[in-house]
Amino acid sequence: MNILTVLLQEATQAQPKGSAFSSLIFILLLVLVFWLFFIRPQSKKAKEEKKFRDELQKGDKVVTIGGFHGKIVEVKESTVILSLAPNMEVEVEKTALVQSGSRVGQA
Repeated sequence: MNILTVLLQEATQAQPKGSAFSSLIFILLLVLVFWLFFIRPQSKKAKEEKKFRDELQKGDKVVTIGGFHGKIVEVKESTVILSLAPNMEVEVEKTALVQSGSRVGQA
């Protein structure tokens, strides 16, 4: 047990001169990996959602985040009017919509 303690103390005291540089490289690599796997995909997804909401048109089939399926009847600045059933229209925020399939009339 004493030998192990002595070896551990020597290992922590005898750090090579490049250890600060290697620590810096490790931290930079960690930041790069974090950016590649977390920040970049999230910002890409946000751009795609914004593009989807900006391109909404009359006749598009959408789903609300509450699970209602409908067809867009009218597009306003920040809301849309959805037809959920014959003679049943509701107004919802664009941010409450997700894409569902393709546009009407397209394959």
